[in-house]
Amino acid sequence: MGKQNGPEISLAELHRRMSGCRLCLNAGYSIYPRAIFSGQAEARIMMVGQAPGITEKEAGRPFNAGSGTRLFNWLKEAGINEYWFRAEQYITAITKCYPGRAASGSGDRMPSKTEQRLCQPYLEDEIKLVDPELIIPVGRLAIGLFYPSRAKLSEIIGTQERLDGRWVVPLPHPSGASRWHQIGTNREKISRAVMLIRDHFLNLYPGL
Repeated sequence: MGKQNGPEISLAELHRRMSGCRLCLNAGYSIYPRAIFSGQAEARIMMVGQAPGITEKEAGRPFNAGSGTRLFNWLKEAGINEYWFRAEQYITAITKCYPGRAASGSGDRMPSKTEQRLCQPYLEDEIKLVDPELIIPVGRLAIGLFYPSRAKLSEIIGTQERLDGRWVVPLPHPSGASRWHQIGTNREKISRAVMLIRDHFLNLYPGL
C-alpha cells in the first residue's frame, strides 16, 4: 500500500499540536505534559504503545530503559536494528503524555477512558499522515484498538490481521513487571509474532 494524500495538516504541524496539547491537564488529570513520540512521515512501520512511562518522560523517547531493551531484543530477532528503527520508523502511543504513578504507588497509572478519547484524534491523524503498511500494537491497551477487547493475549499474540489495507501484528507489553512474556508457552507465541514481523520487514525493506 503506497503513500496517499493525507489531511491538510502536515506531520510537523501535528507534532506541534501534540507537543502543545493540554487537553487532559485541563480536564483535571494529573499528567506530565510533553508528548512522547518519534518518527518520520516516510515510515512504513508504526509501533503503538500504551503511554509513556517515567523513564520515557525523562529521556524524551518512546520505549526507553528496560521495556525498550526487551522490545528491541524481540525486534532484533526479526532482523530489525534498534537505531535504524528509531531513526526511520514511527513510534507513538495511545496517550502521548506520562500519566503519573498509580494511586497504589506501584507502577504507572493506566490512562482513563476519557484521556484515551481526548488523545484518540492525534493517533488517528498520525496513522493517516504516516500511512504505515505495518502496525505493531504493543500491550493490551494498544492491541484493543485492533482486536476484540475480550480476546485473550494467548489467542492474539502470534497472529496477524489485515485492517484497512494495513497489516497488524501485536506484541505483549515488554514491561519487567509483567509475567506474561516470562511463561514458556507465551514466549513461543512471541516468537511466532516476531517471525511475522520479520516477513513483513523483509518484504518492505528487501535491501537491508
